[in-house]
Amino acid sequence: MTIQPDRLHDVIDQQAISDVAIRYCWALDENDWGRLDEVFLPDATARLGNPDLLEGREAIVARVTSALTPLDDSQHIVSNHQVTIDGDSATHRCYLHAQHIRRAAQGGPHYVVAGRYVDRLVRTDDGWRISHRDLEVMWTEGNVGVVRNDGENDV
Repeated sequence: MTIQPDRLHDVIDQQAISDVAIRYCWALDENDWGRLDEVFLPDATARLGNPDLLEGREAIVARVTSALTPLDDSQHIVSNHQVTIDGDSATHRCYLHAQHIRRAAQGGPHYVVAGRYVDRLVRTDDGWRISHRDLEVMWTEGNVGVVRNDGENDV
């Protein structure tokens, strides 16, 4: 398959945007919260599985930190990336399967979330960054108490 020169730029951008979604997963699973600076714009917004709108990268980081830091481990897997580019903006969606383990959780140590990430992105001088992310939960299985420390966190 030969890629036309005018399409090569789109292919590179599509891969870079998919890499943003993958970078997010590795940051979560390695508790590398500073790496989320390479994922979200400073003024990004997000809805991560509940109706609350998180405003700003700091609020997003605080939410995922509070849910994931107490865990023994997590594994976030994304697939079926679909990217649409319009100049310096883009939309992206992909499937998510996230497993969470906290051995000491009452009610069982496992919690699984399956869903979709739906993103809006902007091209910056440092690469593509998410301006808004929605986590659309399709189904869950297991003990939600694994990721809830105060009864409010969803992942």
